[in-house]
Amino acid sequence: MVDDDHVIRRSMEELRHTFRTGITKNVDWRKAQLGAILKLINENEDTLFELLQSELGKHPVESYRDEIGVVKKSIEHALSCIDQWVSPKKGRLPLLFFPASSKVMSEPLGIVLIIGSWNFPISLTLDPLVGAISAGNTVVLKPSELAPKCASFLAKTLPDYLDPRAIKVIEGGRKVSSQLLEYKWDKIFFTGSTKVGKIVMAAAAKHLTPVTLELGGKCPAIFDSLPNSDMKVATKRIAGGKWGPCSGQACIGIDYLLVEQKFASTLIEQLKKTIKRFYGDDVRNLKNLSRIVNKVHFDRLRNLLGDPAVASSIIYGGSFDEQNLIIEPTILLDPPVDAEIMTEEIFGPFLPILTLDNIEESIGFINSKPKPLALYAFTKNENFKKRILAETSSGSVTFNDTMVQFVCDNLPFGGVGQSGFGRYHGKYSFDTFSHEKAVLDRSYYFELEPRHPPWNKFKLEFLRLAYSYKYVGLVLLLLGLKKPSNS
Repeated sequence: MVDDDHVIRRSMEELRHTFRTGITKNVDWRKAQLGAILKLINENEDTLFELLQSELGKHPVESYRDEIGVVKKSIEHALSCIDQWVSPKKGRLPLLFFPASSKVMSEPLGIVLIIGSWNFPISLTLDPLVGAISAGNTVVLKPSELAPKCASFLAKTLPDYLDPRAIKVIEGGRKVSSQLLEYKWDKIFFTGSTKVGKIVMAAAAKHLTPVTLELGGKCPAIFDSLPNSDMKVATKRIAGGKWGPCSGQACIGIDYLLVEQKFASTLIEQLKKTIKRFYGDDVRNLKNLSRIVNKVHFDRLRNLLGDPAVASSIIYGGSFDEQNLIIEPTILLDPPVDAEIMTEEIFGPFLPILTLDNIEESIGFINSKPKPLALYAFTKNENFKKRILAETSSGSVTFNDTMVQFVCDNLPFGGVGQSGFGRYHGKYSFDTFSHEKAVLDRSYYFELEPRHPPWNKFKLEFLRLAYSYKYVGLVLLLLGLKKPSNS
């Protein structure tokens, strides 16, 4: 564990030296590093299953779905596309620039800091790394100290697979994080809470360091009327989007659900059946449900139900197993909207259901809250879908499913407002860790004299025409570069 500034400074010096050698700009080097991560994942899959089971209580299937498979998919996608991503893109120039050519080159930013999150300690650490390496950067990874076993694994294992001159893992808690943030980085990528995100952004501002903040928020789900067969599918997806990812400890998990009052009882009964089928109904023998990460978070969640008005709204679940840090999937019906459970991100297995007279009131309710990272809506009403898209703002919108947008490499993933900013996944990850450099190459063949003094009225009128796309042809004609048409 790093306990002083000397190791960090020495690591920074080596990373900067490595970047200046230009080795990370070599596409073959990038491909080799990506292939090495893939090899690490494949050769240590069982170990990772054991670590995630021990650390967070994740079943191997859940670990593969949300962690290992995510990273493998990202690497394979990057390897198949990186030649295209790094190729300069031909630019388009106005005719007035003739003769000239232009292109846009993607170049790496330099030394980047990636601060991972504890709830998905493998995917939310290695997935950004894939983008940073694809773009040709040197990297410091700071895994979350709240998942110490996974952090230790990465610190010990990554140097055996990756170029240690260019990628380093630094373990530690808040002190180490604070030390790291004192340095000037070329990019900081942070995944975590809004509270800590503000600290990261404030530290980055001192050096004008660009940041990507992947934060959280209270992600709503809207449930419109559906046929019975569709409702059964929808409730599976709602249960999966609430309790499936790390027992609700996920930034894109459903935080609360909005439904018309007349449909609430049917929905709740179907949810109860789904919960029992997925997880069981005995808190001491629940299956397929991750544990709460630690006692501090466990107590925080228990305190959310300490308000008598909130406790009285529980209609299912609410049991705790303190010894094993397990909380039963819990449904609350119409808890007070001013209670902490409705004003702060839950990040746990509680699902508040709020009833409305008309489902379209959900738009106003969502707009009264900070912009969420994800918005889910279960509806077959196309006009309602259009209203949701036009009248709400969120990092993403998913209709008739949950969570799946996260694994789509061709869609950007990121927040808006308090849920964060910046985006990644697929080509968006490459772009996040790159600078697009404009390159313009002109000839000496022709000089546009009206751009130079001495000024006169003709030059002013000429420039008026030159800056108007409607008159480009006329300007070229005046310059003798275009023959008049027969018309």
